[in-house]
Amino acid sequence: MRILHTSDWHLGRAFHRVNMLGAQAEFIGHLVATVREHAVDAVVVAGDVYDRAVPPLAAVELFDDALHRLADLGVPTVMISGNHDSARRLGVGAGLIDRAGIHLRTEPSACGIPVVLADAYGDVAFYGLPYLEPALVKDEFAVERAGHETVLAAAMDRVRADLAARPAGTRSVVLAHAFVTGGEPSDSERDITVGGVAAVPAGVFDGVDYVALGHLHGCQTLTGRVRYSGSPLAYSFSEAEHRKSMWLVDLAADGTVTAERLDCPVPRPLARLRGTLDDLLADPALTPHEDAWVEATLTDPVRPADPMARLTDRFPHTLSLVFDPDRAPDDPDVSYARRLAGRTDRQIAEDFVAHVRGAGPDEHELAVLGEAFDAVRADSAVREVAR
Repeated sequence: MRILHTSDWHLGRAFHRVNMLGAQAEFIGHLVATVREHAVDAVVVAGDVYDRAVPPLAAVELFDDALHRLADLGVPTVMISGNHDSARRLGVGAGLIDRAGIHLRTEPSACGIPVVLADAYGDVAFYGLPYLEPALVKDEFAVERAGHETVLAAAMDRVRADLAARPAGTRSVVLAHAFVTGGEPSDSERDITVGGVAAVPAGVFDGVDYVALGHLHGCQTLTGRVRYSGSPLAYSFSEAEHRKSMWLVDLAADGTVTAERLDCPVPRPLARLRGTLDDLLADPALTPHEDAWVEATLTDPVRPADPMARLTDRFPHTLSLVFDPDRAPDDPDVSYARRLAGRTDRQIAEDFVAHVRGAGPDEHELAVLGEAFDAVRADSAVREVAR
């Protein structure tokens, strides 16, 4: 069976105020053309179809167009909800849409109920594990501790139990939206840390033939059977070196997996430039980036006059301007933003406690801080869905 694995469309998302709807529509057209050109048997979309729980109308219309075009091809499609999606909204009409060959899997309770497709060699069971917010699904999976690994392990226990009851030789594909150990994040993914832990081990998914992951925006191979497709478009400058693509996966009769990367259309290349303003304006080596979307980091010791206007004379698509003077890390003039770069909200809170009290939080206080941050994120997820 030939499977096209994609994820993280984030329909409705902008890139530094640039409307990406046209580029997203071009990707949908490319997806449909790829399905036709490569004789794909099934499409899997591993979450974050939309960028937010209540997407703009134009994004909903594009999604509707994508569903119609995929259904017209007669190629089954399996989709799950991600942490950016409202599972309840995305799943509206799932039973009816199912009849058109578009299978939306957004309910945690249905993790062990597959979409079963067949080829010349028998059945392939597709299990959809939507994003599982631990605090909201721990009762469904009867786990004592609300953590990503515990709820995913419980969901996979249901998958393996169902698979064991099926005829021998049934092959299996799992769609999941999670941060799996070994994956490389970028700046454009929403933090899903729970209790200080974001990642789950790839071993959680043992026992199935292929795992189609979503959440991380870089295309990655964790094992031969566990892969991220990444987002089809860049949504932050941290993705400047990404090669945006989809996985074309061939699942053999014995469950053997082979995979090929297929490139996605690039609306405009990204460039991250660093140096003094005069150097950026004069360096001939930067000529290839003059038509790119540019993030410029200026290292001038004193902020120059009219930097954006001067930059856009040479780089008209400059979208981000960062000031980072070359100073020692302990220089008192180092910016607050630079001191916080790369630190999580929880780490910043711990540093604040140490700053005002003279000593960092003890084990009990660390636990309280962790529970507070987890509760706020879970509450935010509930409120976003309820809007």
